[in-house]
Amino acid sequence: MDIREARDLIREADEQMARLFLKRMEAVREVAAYKRERGLPIEDPAQEKKNIEHQITGIGDAELRPYYIRFLQDTMDISKRYQHRLLHGQRIAYSGVDGAFAQIAAKKIFPDGTLLAYPSFEEAYKAAEKGDCDLAVLPIENSRAGEVGQVIDLMLGGSLYVNAVYSLPVTQNLIGLPGVRKEEIRKVISHPQALMQCQEYLRKNGFEVQTAVNTAVAARTVAEKEDRYTAAIASEEAAELYGLSILDHDINEDRSNTTRFAVLSKSESFPAGNGENNAFILLFTVKDEVGGLAKAINVISAYDYNMRVLRSRPMKDHAWQYYFYAEVEGNDQSERGKRMLSALQGACPQVKIAGRYPSEEKIPVQGEKV
Repeated sequence: MDIREARDLIREADEQMARLFLKRMEAVREVAAYKRERGLPIEDPAQEKKNIEHQITGIGDAELRPYYIRFLQDTMDISKRYQHRLLHGQRIAYSGVDGAFAQIAAKKIFPDGTLLAYPSFEEAYKAAEKGDCDLAVLPIENSRAGEVGQVIDLMLGGSLYVNAVYSLPVTQNLIGLPGVRKEEIRKVISHPQALMQCQEYLRKNGFEVQTAVNTAVAARTVAEKEDRYTAAIASEEAAELYGLSILDHDINEDRSNTTRFAVLSKSESFPAGNGENNAFILLFTVKDEVGGLAKAINVISAYDYNMRVLRSRPMKDHAWQYYFYAEVEGNDQSERGKRMLSALQGACPQVKIAGRYPSEEKIPVQGEKV
């Protein structure tokens, strides 16, 4: 074969790849639409790894295999950039203001999305439910302060699905006006949970406390009032945003302090695979009888499902009655899962799957590689 024949083969292969490229990007557009509906992030490292492992089996030449892996990685990077462009208009609801931990979480999960702030969890949830936003990012639990009951209650009565759960390490800081020393501070403003997370620090320093609707609002209040004797407890991002200085770093007692955020949308996502690393959120009520809760738990355990979270919540419209929130490991859509849910529905007056999500991911904090 001479060089002209080789170039003709390359040209023919390139023409075929051009047609396949268009076909691939059309499929990528469908994937982007699927992710938009379900509030799923563009990045999916597990799926990318699985795709590469499957594709390289077709490359018998060991010398060429690493080059093909690089070719696949570059192709997937191009596909993700296209998805970013398609999803740039994705509207994400969160509760709070700029600099709130919810805003930080939403921005890191969906860096190309349009973030919209709402004054309450309910309003952010309703925005996604009505279609004003594509999805909502809301906190469901803090490792120190416990569950966020308002959001869990919305799951019971609302129509959104949880399609992903992310954990955000929370570092609280004492922040004040530029040039102010910590010794000058008399009063500290923050969200009640932040104040709880730092209560030992506040006690030792003898600070007066004042509550705010969230940590970022506290930071904004300090900046607007320009009172050098008042500080806020908030994130580094909030300090930067409102032109404040950090007077003391990492003041929360629990260095493992983490808040878990759920991504909720109108459409449900069905995790691929056998579900071994997946989890589902189960909401249920029990009969008002002796051993009612035990019966429900026994049904779940009888089918070899592990509940890693189980909490009770009071029902708003029924005094002294409760429903239960559980996060269960595994796949409820398998045959075993369907049998478990059927048996549970026989034992419980109300059973609801509020969402399914793959293994939980950690959101990098400021300074970590995203």
